[in-house]
Amino acid sequence: MRQTYEIEIDGGSPPFFEPDAGPILEGPQPQFGPTVTQPTPPPPLSGGTLLALKDGKTAVAADPDRDHVYVIDVIKQALIADVALEKGDEPGRLIEDGAGRIQVALRSGGALVTIDPAGWTVSARRVICPAPRGVAYQAAGDLVHVACAGGELVSLPAAGGAATRTLRLERDLRDVVVDGVQLLVSRFRSAELLVVSPAGLVTEQLVPPDFSAPEVQLGGAFTASTAWRTLPAPGGGAIMVHQRGTVSGVEPQPGGYGSFFGGCDGIVHAAVTVLQPGVAPVVTPAISGLVLPIDLALSPDGTQVAVLSAGNAHTAGLSTLTIAPLVELTATQPDCYQNGQLGQAIGEPIALAFDSIGRVLVQSREPATLQILGAETFTLIALSTESRADTGHAVFHSNAGGNIACASCHNEGGEDGRVWLFDDIGPRRTQSVRGGILGTEPFHWDGDEANLGQLVNDVFVGRMSGPPLASDQLAALSHYVDTLPDLPQSAPLDAAAVDRGRALFEDAVNVGCVSCHAGAKFTNQATVSVGTGGAFQVPALHGVAWRAPFLHDGCAQTLTDRFGSCGGGDQHGLTSHLSAAQIADLVAYLESI
Repeated sequence: MRQTYEIEIDGGSPPFFEPDAGPILEGPQPQFGPTVTQPTPPPPLSGGTLLALKDGKTAVAADPDRDHVYVIDVIKQALIADVALEKGDEPGRLIEDGAGRIQVALRSGGALVTIDPAGWTVSARRVICPAPRGVAYQAAGDLVHVACAGGELVSLPAAGGAATRTLRLERDLRDVVVDGVQLLVSRFRSAELLVVSPAGLVTEQLVPPDFSAPEVQLGGAFTASTAWRTLPAPGGGAIMVHQRGTVSGVEPQPGGYGSFFGGCDGIVHAAVTVLQPGVAPVVTPAISGLVLPIDLALSPDGTQVAVLSAGNAHTAGLSTLTIAPLVELTATQPDCYQNGQLGQAIGEPIALAFDSIGRVLVQSREPATLQILGAETFTLIALSTESRADTGHAVFHSNAGGNIACASCHNEGGEDGRVWLFDDIGPRRTQSVRGGILGTEPFHWDGDEANLGQLVNDVFVGRMSGPPLASDQLAALSHYVDTLPDLPQSAPLDAAAVDRGRALFEDAVNVGCVSCHAGAKFTNQATVSVGTGGAFQVPALHGVAWRAPFLHDGCAQTLTDRFGSCGGGDQHGLTSHLSAAQIADLVAYLESI
């Protein structure tokens, strides 16, 4: 087991510690405490909700669990304002514009709110898109840019007013970075960075390079996915904290997903990569023990990086905070990085930032606090007394024991877009758990998991090395997972095509989609062969447009490809007689459900 120690300092005991360099042969397991279930569960973790302002004394924290925005004086160490938003807004990313206003993207509220620093009140609320995600300020033109999960990139005046430009890019947009005259926009699952010219054209697509390490401790070859957080990089471009997943064989057996040799040998690990237009990115090291690296921050001088490991919150002795030199985390060394300063934040940390004098600020969702971690001081500031503790949320986001969490692959309740190569089974694409999965049993593509309890025992307890769940903990997890909402769909580009596609989809005689994909969740729950290489569980189709690549082995990169050579032909719906225009209509409908 890894040995740690705490350093006692003034004002409390901030848990900075140093790890033993020896291998971990058995990972510590999370402790969830008394079981609690919220009637309205907390949203999945997303990071990026904490901002240190340019004045050097103020921090602003968005609270997606309670729909508030808090303003904190970090010099006086006091909460100075509490801005209530509408219920269900889920405030997320936030930025400070040139006039000191705070612009906050409402992930579920579909809007951008502007908070006036004169009285810390909401001065404007502008509808943007169904699912705003990233936000950035561009001084040239005094513009705010908002990236939306549906693919919209919206530019609007910081001072107020209607959007001046709306682009429709690819789905799954995440963060926006202003890089000179161009914008850099990340995509969540694929970890791509789109370079958008002033004319609104995507001129380049950057991706962190593949990682390969033959050593046993690192487990073979990996490719990038899940860009949790992207920020402007010192010297231009963007710095991204992301996951990487193995493309080597995965063993579906107890311990098969886990990481024990220093936290880098599992099927998923974390990395930090700098991406610059026109420059080939370098391969960066895996970072030991970072489970759910949902946020990162740069020190004021740009030399240090802090990365948050939200998945370690419920496991004593594991770090939730890693601080390391930027040059070390982004150097060309395909290795397992185990240096840096480690720490354990109090509660369930969800975001972090550096203040103007280099202290680390950490926001916790439960309890709602801001922690100020200095070299010799530690301060805890309460932000709200309302509890949002939820055992299902905790289990879903926790390092099970093998340095992997449910949310490592089912990020934000969805899926990572990866196709995993399972030994003795074959390729299987990660399935989404959004939109309610209870009632769609059995689970997994092969229909080999009869119910959620069996799946938890086989996967969470077995493959992920987690603790057995008591019946009340399993019930809490079931409630949480089954209430994860689908992502809202953006308005279709061609509503008439959607209507024509619906008619084709519902034509039971000539097309036959509804023979399997029926009901509210578009599945009959059967395990059948449709000419795609075996008998597989009929997937629910609500929200299917978010789940590329498609089919059990990911052979269809687009929904249109699903009707091509790997889609099973007329064994998988009678579609060979449809024209290209009719297939396009059918795809338009599928993208709308």
